[in-house]
Amino acid sequence: MHKRPISLAQLRQVPKQFSWVDQRLVRERYIDQLSHAACALYLFLVTVADAQGLSYYADPSLCQRLSLTGTTLHQARQALITRGLVAYQRPLYQVLALDATPREAPASREAPARASTSGADDELVDIKAVFARIWEVLS
Repeated sequence: MHKRPISLAQLRQVPKQFSWVDQRLVRERYIDQLSHAACALYLFLVTVADAQGLSYYADPSLCQRLSLTGTTLHQARQALITRGLVAYQRPLYQVLALDATPREAPASREAPARASTSGADDELVDIKAVFARIWEVLS
């Protein structure tokens, strides 16, 4: 199977520090927003990904390796997608570049968690970014 990046605009690059795990994950508090399962999944994906952040791992393999249930894996994956840390199109994962402010999550084939149940807007909403923008306008 030929792999290609899901998001060319967010190709991961090796950070300046001596680490594959970007220190901004902690400094900019991405990690504070994640469950232990989401952190474990992110670390696993960072570890197994190629230079473009791409990897293929099926749910049963991930569940076994990380000692997660299918439901917990789904929740962890959705948390990473929502925070803009990974993109996912079954069966392909892409670890994304970190931004100072997490962007809207890239498109996923999984049903995303919605900020609104009105059905009028099908886009994901990053509530932190909304409040940051409101604060910016009011300042």
